[in-house]
Amino acid sequence: MDNRFADSLGGATLAYLGDAVLEVMVRRYLVSLGVADGGTLSRMALDFVRATAQSAGVDRLMPHLTEDEEYIYKRGRNAHGIAIPKSASAAEYRRATGMEALFAYLDLTGQQERAEELFRIAYADVMERLETNKIHK
Repeated sequence: MDNRFADSLGGATLAYLGDAVLEVMVRRYLVSLGVADGGTLSRMALDFVRATAQSAGVDRLMPHLTEDEEYIYKRGRNAHGIAIPKSASAAEYRRATGMEALFAYLDLTGQQERAEELFRIAYADVMERLETNKIHK
C-alpha cells in the first residue's frame, strides 16, 4: 500500500488498525517462546497490550522515532472521540493510542522491519523478563 492511503486515515482509525497489528506481533512473539497453552498465552499477552504497558513502551520509543514517526504517533495520541477505559489514566490511554497508530502506519506502508525494531525497543524489559523466566523453568 502506498503512503497516500495511510496518510488519509485519521489518528483514531490508525489506532484501531494498530491495535490489531500489535496484537499479531505480540502473539507471534509469545508463540516463538514455545508456549502452547492458550490461557497462558493470553495472560502473557496482557504484559504487552494493556494501555499502561503500551504507555511505558512509548517512553522507550520516543528517542528512537524519526520526525515522521513522531508525527504519526502524535496524530494517534491526539485523536478525538476516544473513550478512556477505567483501567488506565487518560494520559496513558492517549499515549497507547498513539503507539497503536504508529504501528498501523508502519504496517500499511510496508515497514515491517522497522515495526519489529520498534516493538523490540518498546517491550525490551517485558521480553527480557519472559525469556529469563523461560530459561529458568
